[in-house]
Amino acid sequence: MSTTAPPPPPQPWQPLGDSALRRPRPPGLDVATLLARLRAHPGVLDAVVAAQDVAIYFDPQRPPVALAALATALERPAGPAPPGRRHEIAVVYDGEDLAAVAAACGLSAEAVIALHSGQDYRVEMLGFLPGFAYLGALPEALRLPRRAQPRPRIPASALAIGGPYTAIYPCASPGGWHLLGHAPRAELLPAGGARLQPGDRVRFLPQ
Repeated sequence: MSTTAPPPPPQPWQPLGDSALRRPRPPGLDVATLLARLRAHPGVLDAVVAAQDVAIYFDPQRPPVALAALATALERPAGPAPPGRRHEIAVVYDGEDLAAVAAACGLSAEAVIALHSGQDYRVEMLGFLPGFAYLGALPEALRLPRRAQPRPRIPASALAIGGPYTAIYPCASPGGWHLLGHAPRAELLPAGGARLQPGDRVRFLPQ
């Protein structure tokens, strides 16, 4: 007699206003696959993937049907994540928090720079600001909580880290992440930042 537990039922959809639904993000699927499956469902006009949830948007006069089937589809395993486009972004590591980050992590500033620039990052989601791409996963050795006191204004093009992510601010904004430097190339702002799409890969090139 088998003792294998049955798989858990798909998570239900919850209303998000009158033209959207949300549910917990299923584990194990990359963001590009999630978006493709959500947007392919009949009646779905657009979809958003966040850190903990996914949402679908639709015409309230023509809501999508067979949502249980869509939820089941999200639970299916996927193959290898699609490679996405690769971007190389020149950055200058001159941020006002660089020394403090190094001290908090028990590293030299040079080691922080080497770790941060020593790998590709994937665009995990877009949000907070138009064109603000959450890039993960930041090396464990560099992961810090947000600043206790957010800044009222962080300049456009600032390179920052927060939790498991790194990002470039596409426009001036308040923010609580730690500033490591800036990206001097004007084409990143703001339309260039918006060119980064979920699933894309990013490599930082120290200048």
